[in-house]
Amino acid sequence: MEKHVLGLVMPTDPRWANIAQKHIGDILVDHAYCEQKAATSCISLIVQYSDKPDVVDALTPVVAEEWNHFERVLAELRKRGFPFGPPRKDEYVEKIQGIMKKGGTREEKLVERLLLNALIEARSCERFRLLWKEIDDRELSAFYHELMVSEAGHYKNFLTLARTYAEPAYVEKRWREFLAAEAEIVKGLEVRSDRMH
Repeated sequence: MEKHVLGLVMPTDPRWANIAQKHIGDILVDHAYCEQKAATSCISLIVQYSDKPDVVDALTPVVAEEWNHFERVLAELRKRGFPFGPPRKDEYVEKIQGIMKKGGTREEKLVERLLLNALIEARSCERFRLLWKEIDDRELSAFYHELMVSEAGHYKNFLTLARTYAEPAYVEKRWREFLAAEAEIVKGLEVRSDRMH
């Protein structure tokens, strides 16, 4: 899953995978919380847009998958004897939330949230690809390959769903804006040993 397929403008700093491997316990803890937050975000969209069958039908299986991933990351932590610690501040997600437009119609707000979710999934997919390719733990490498494929599917689902609530040309324009803004944010973030993003 190459970065250009995902549309990402700025690739992850190549040092990240090496640093992550040396602190894999911290990465797994942060990853577990990322999966939990992904499930929670989809549940929130389902609740807020329960009148939209496309949203409910598309995101219900994603909730199940993300929660399954959360459980599986916990299992990988326990298998390796790492404790499941408290959540860390997610500076990446906090900053990219600022890309979303304020106000607008209910549908416009939905499109913004779907694009934000697509962006997070795309970046997660790219990070999972690096872990699959670079880490020495073969079992964990295979695990991240599987999750990379799953996250790529989620990323596409969010973009497809966004196109059902706005003109495809508008969605494409906003998506490019999201990608450009995210690239600037990634440039300014410190390469951390305890963060998935």
